[in-house]
Amino acid sequence: MTPRIIVGLGSCGLAAGAKDVLAAIEAELAAKGVEAAVEQTGCIGLCYREVLVDVVTEAGKVTYGDVTPKAVTRIIQEHLIEGKPVEEMIVLSEERGSEAAFLAKQYRIVLRNCGLIDPENIDDYIAAGGYQSIEKVLKTMTPEAVIGEVKTSGLRGRGGAGFPTGLKWELTNKAAGDRKYIICNADEGDPGAFMDRGVLESDPHSVLEGMLIAGYAIGADESYIYCRAEYPLAIKRLNIAIKAAKERGYLGANIMGSGFNFNIKIKEGAGAFVCGEETALMASIEGQRGMPRLKPPFPATSGLWAKPTCINNVETFANISWILKNGGATYAAMGTEGSKGTKVFALTGKISRSGLAEVPMGMSLKEVIFEVGGGIKGDGEFKGVQIGGPTGGCLPAEVINTEVDYDSLTKIGATMGSGGMVVLDQSDCMVDLARFFLAFAQNESCGKCVPCRVGTKRMLEILERITKGEATEDELVTLKALAQDIKSASLCGLGQTAPNPVLSTLRYFQDEYLAHIRDGHCAAGVCAALTKVEISQKFCRQCAVCIRHCPSQAISGARHETTVIDQTKCTQCRICVATCPWDAIFVVSPRTAELVEPEREAVKEK
Repeated sequence: MTPRIIVGLGSCGLAAGAKDVLAAIEAELAAKGVEAAVEQTGCIGLCYREVLVDVVTEAGKVTYGDVTPKAVTRIIQEHLIEGKPVEEMIVLSEERGSEAAFLAKQYRIVLRNCGLIDPENIDDYIAAGGYQSIEKVLKTMTPEAVIGEVKTSGLRGRGGAGFPTGLKWELTNKAAGDRKYIICNADEGDPGAFMDRGVLESDPHSVLEGMLIAGYAIGADESYIYCRAEYPLAIKRLNIAIKAAKERGYLGANIMGSGFNFNIKIKEGAGAFVCGEETALMASIEGQRGMPRLKPPFPATSGLWAKPTCINNVETFANISWILKNGGATYAAMGTEGSKGTKVFALTGKISRSGLAEVPMGMSLKEVIFEVGGGIKGDGEFKGVQIGGPTGGCLPAEVINTEVDYDSLTKIGATMGSGGMVVLDQSDCMVDLARFFLAFAQNESCGKCVPCRVGTKRMLEILERITKGEATEDELVTLKALAQDIKSASLCGLGQTAPNPVLSTLRYFQDEYLAHIRDGHCAAGVCAALTKVEISQKFCRQCAVCIRHCPSQAISGARHETTVIDQTKCTQCRICVATCPWDAIFVVSPRTAELVEPEREAVKEK
């Protein structure tokens, strides 16, 4: 067989230099006269080891990680010419691989093809069983039977709310209307979340097929994918997939001779976080300002252009063809009583294996973070996890054994959200984290309702005073009262969930709030107004490395002279802390003179 070399060209791979690696592969093959097929794929989830390169020969498939243009020469010489895989670079193979543990506990349904097929080649998707489910549906099932199978699966919407998918389809199917619509919500805007992007870039046809099945089930012939313009590669591959599906007869008129017509259009969003809310999203498609409206009526009865509309997100649609192929009962056998199937998570933050992982519902946070994610980067101490996006909850180490499902997370003050999971260590300040996420939500508020527009602003002002050591304990009471009022009185899900990071950190990390207020002390050394950087003359070797690296020129002195920091110029970028070869520069609390020194590796990461 002709050897195949497959390069991961998802956004993570491209950011790590995959284009240069691809060029180096083509140049090296030509220079050495080696015959091999050079192909592309998407992201398999091992984002932390990009650039990934697969080498497929008669001996099997080997995946190399952290590939650079320089490493390409060795891979081609040793593996393709000499027939000896480069052992120390292997991350996955049938017999070995340093990253096998990352996939060991995963069960991949949504990500089943990601990193395994060429997302721009419809034949790869078909060879993997693609479009078999829509053929089965059109030839052997009624719309009611399709809905029944989805209801049996217990699939709940993966966009955050967790509404039963089959019930939503049934309501839209039964709604009166001469025209109905399907919308795929690909407006993924959570900081640290990239689940939808990964699927759209790596397996776009699975989403198209899910939308086709949904269209048949509810009686729709037109649909939209609402994707943010910040995802250019996803949009490019969606356009390629839609064009190919039309050419093969999977989209358009009279699909497979069934009389079923279905078309898909792409609407590029301008990046407004609030447009992830379904009514704001529909307003944007209609050409209006993206602002939510009161419900009811719900989209199932009066949605896009006042017609019955079914809205699901990317991950939800990517489950559908698998469910119709393997049976709703098979899907329902996974997970917990109230949360069936699997869930994709974007693992980010202070975690060793950052990337995309898909695990059965009901797996504990501990298993996801420490067994799948490899634990804390740099052997740091686990402090907590932010789950559910910017309007989710911050959970402490003591709830690490909680099962990851809708009901269990709600009980402890968090939400599933769309699947972002930001792992935190002792170098993270929970007060500052709550301030960051609230600032994001406040900035993204559409301003339509007063509780969200004004309430989040007042909350943010209090949080900013706390991080500066200027607040009083009475303001904590005000902060909590404001949060509860905003949750109960806001118009849409953004305002209703925006206070969650504040409420969850007040619940689990109140001691940090009190330390900021009473002592003017930030234990993590994050809040700039409560810390300063000082040079210990005891440990300083007067090497002047810090002077050369200081971007604000706040450090004076010279080699073999006493070195001091001008606090009026210091911006607390901490570059000097990270670059000092003698560990002679420390972060201290001005009020208490208490040393604030997180793990140095964590400081360097920042």
